[in-house]
Amino acid sequence: MADIGRILIFLGLILALLGGIVLLAGKIPGLGRLPGDILIQRRNVTFYFPIATSILISIILSLIFWLLSRR
Repeated sequence: MADIGRILIFLGLILALLGGIVLLAGKIPGLGRLPGDILIQRRNVTFYFPIATSILISIILSLIFWLLSRR
């Protein structure tokens, strides 16, 4: 049971860290409005698909995880 408790605490810390990153990501200028992001607005419908933003975040996370796995 102690191992499960440690895993749950670790997952909780990871979730809190990710929540903080999401809160701060809204403050970064230009993120979500990059060239390549699709925005279609009609009278009563808005469709937004952040392709370029998703690719940029994926590259950054891949680099972070690659650096962490080099140990």
